[in-house]
Amino acid sequence: MCGIAGLWDFQAAISDEALQVDAQNMAASLKHRGPDASGAWCDEKTGIALSHARLAIIDLSESGRQPMVSASGRYIIAYNGEIYNFTELRRELEATGLIFKGHSDTEVLLEACSRWGVEETVSRLIGMFAFALWDRQDKRFTLVRDRMGIKPLYWGWSGKRLVFASELKAFQALDGFEPAIDADALASYFRYGYVPAPSTVYRDVKKLEPGCMLTVESGGSVESRAYWSLSDVFKAAPFDGTETEALEALETLLSDAVDRRMIADVPLGAFLSGGIDSSLVVALMQAKRNESVRTFSIGFDQEGYNEAGHAKAVAAHLGTDHTELYVSPGEAQGVISDLPDYYDEPFADSSQIPTFLVSRMTRKHVTVALSGDGGDELFAGYNRYTLGETLWRKSRVLPGFMRNAAAGTIRCLTEENWDGLTGWLPGRPAHFGLQMHRGARALEAETAEALHRGIVSLWENPSQIVPTGREVAARAESLEGLSLGVVEQMQAIDQATYLPDDILTKVDRASMAVSLEARVPLLDHRVVEFAARLPRHLKVRAGKGKWILRTLLARHIPQEMIDRPKMGFSIPLAQWLRGPLRDWAEDLLSEAELKKCGLLDPAPVRKAWTEHLSGRVNRSAPLWAVLMFQAWHRRWMEKRS
Repeated sequence: MCGIAGLWDFQAAISDEALQVDAQNMAASLKHRGPDASGAWCDEKTGIALSHARLAIIDLSESGRQPMVSASGRYIIAYNGEIYNFTELRRELEATGLIFKGHSDTEVLLEACSRWGVEETVSRLIGMFAFALWDRQDKRFTLVRDRMGIKPLYWGWSGKRLVFASELKAFQALDGFEPAIDADALASYFRYGYVPAPSTVYRDVKKLEPGCMLTVESGGSVESRAYWSLSDVFKAAPFDGTETEALEALETLLSDAVDRRMIADVPLGAFLSGGIDSSLVVALMQAKRNESVRTFSIGFDQEGYNEAGHAKAVAAHLGTDHTELYVSPGEAQGVISDLPDYYDEPFADSSQIPTFLVSRMTRKHVTVALSGDGGDELFAGYNRYTLGETLWRKSRVLPGFMRNAAAGTIRCLTEENWDGLTGWLPGRPAHFGLQMHRGARALEAETAEALHRGIVSLWENPSQIVPTGREVAARAESLEGLSLGVVEQMQAIDQATYLPDDILTKVDRASMAVSLEARVPLLDHRVVEFAARLPRHLKVRAGKGKWILRTLLARHIPQEMIDRPKMGFSIPLAQWLRGPLRDWAEDLLSEAELKKCGLLDPAPVRKAWTEHLSGRVNRSAPLWAVLMFQAWHRRWMEKRS
């Protein structure tokens, strides 16, 4: 795992020394991603510079250093990630007479591109990757990102120079880079809590979308195309085998995916929350080894926010070498001031805090950790899938005008009013008013996409916060035209948007901030493709998702360890904002501070803050989005002025 960065000055107007300085500065800003070595390759005649910060995982010798030049001298690569089938590809290349200098997957990837071409090579890769490849002969530059977007890759313009990097902070390290906030992207951020690809918070910088490659020619023309498509995955023929055949096929796929991700020349372990996904990954890991697998979890003393006991029980049953850390509220809150450095684009998933804490603790013991991320999106584990389907089915019996009238009636009462009126009801769900207003959005929805958006939105109307912003589409890749049920449509949307832009971003930045490589076997593209073909009844039964994963896990641990309410990886944010974080939040949410960027309307934010402080409603999620933007703006924009 590493950090990559570089630029192409089409006018070739700067010296080799200046190119080296720019490339090295960009790499230095990514040292946390690669603390073991750094390097730069430049060509003054063409204005090309590639740089690399290395976290050595496979082939720790000098033979694995980057940027790397191909045996022919034609290609140069800067690469971040892991190719898990590199040994098979290496054997194929050796059969053609190629002699390798070292044992890294980087060299295999480079020589495969040299022999087979980029597109054929990436179609054969099993892994997570983001790389830049320069073709000296054809003067062609190519950027590639893995199918699911596990590894990040940004690209854009600084004047007349094309620039790219693993993280946005590398752009800030480039002399002459003048960022401007994209108001449209910011509006989308306030809806989702992340900036959806291909946009970024900066007007002239984009995310390369998952499963895509970008080709740049010497004249400056840019073409982006998909080499792998989620639309095609969901259009594939359904699995038509028996239940037993599905279980066996999935276990074979997952076992292979886990096995491949246990290859490393450094210490390796796994995150273990005690939930279904991480427990299954660890169970399959332990089945592959005679010695105990290292597992790691964190806990909180607050009731309702602590999964450490479940993780400890699973670890004991599987016989892992388990390490747990109980974190005090003060320790967790101490991370907040550094979040804008770790997440150098506004990002508002508050589970970023425990994710960082478990990564930091894990890095003290190992350099690689396997994670269970992806199970909810692939196997319908989120409660919103079954909730959304229920809302959709029940509301469709009414004509559109009646649904809209019912939604309007619900909105006649504020969330606070609903909570106040129903507070006496026994068994009333928490945040009842919030749920009622989400139900109103569902009633108005005409499509599954609108239903999904209504359920996940932090701010129902982001244009109130950013008056000049117009929300952008969440993904350029269209998922329209898919003949799917509501649950499957919501899964497809999450896999295209929420998974890469929230979940995987959260894990990548938190782990890389402490130079820890996180691997996600459930997101092996072969598993993704298989999961999309499974019929609904193998995912959802009796209102519970992930049936097939639960059944597989029951082969390894007792059923009582599996059948427990889904907790998630959360913190008591609502209470903290009213208590120990109140002064910090009040500073960032003051009218004067909200006006500083020139894009936000303070009125709705101040209203939400007052409502939250009253204790009668919970506005922590939308307020966290504002707080994370404000903290980001103070760190990355105000310091430039």
